Amino acid sequence: MRSKIINGGNEPAFNLTPVIDIVFLLIIFFAVVCKFIEAENFPVAVPTGCEYAQSEVETQTISTTVTVMKTDGAMSEFAVGSEKVSASNYGEVTEKLAGLINERLKTLPSDGRTVTLRIDKDVCFAEAQYALAGLAQSNAADIRLAVIKDVDSGR
Repeated sequence: MRSKIINGGNEPAFNLTPVIDIVFLLIIFFAVVCKFIEAENFPVAVPTGCEYAQSEVETQTISTTVTVMKTDGAMSEFAVGSEKVSASNYGEVTEKLAGLINERLKTLPSDGRTVTLRIDKDVCFAEAQYALAGLAQSNAADIRLAVIKDVDSGR
C-alpha cells in the first residue's frame, strides 16, 4: 500500500530490468560478430600496377584464402582463412599450410578446389615460396592471385 501512496495511487510502474538485459545481450552479440568479421582481414599491401579481374559468378563461389604477411621478426606470417600458422621453421609451415588447406577443401568437389593466394608486396619470393610449396602439397586444383587495381594510374 505504501508504494501506491508514493506513486500517486493509480500510476503503473515500468520495470526496465528486462530491457537493460536485452540491450546488454545485443551489445555482446555484435561485439563478438565484429571480431569474427575482422579475423580474416589481415592487412596486405599488394604491388602497384596490378589489376584484379573476377566475374560475378566467381565471386559467389566458396574460396580458401592463403595469406603471407610481412612481420618485424625473422619469419613472415602465414594464414589459411582466419587461422594463423605458427611454426619454428619454414618446413613446418609448408606442412601445416597443406594440412589446413586440405581440411578446408575436403568437402568441395575436385574441380571446385580453388585457393586464393594473397602476398604482401614487401615479402620476398624466398619467403613466399613456402606458401606455394604448401599449395603444391595440398589438394588444391586451382590457384588465384589476389591483387588490387592501382587507382592512381587509371588502369
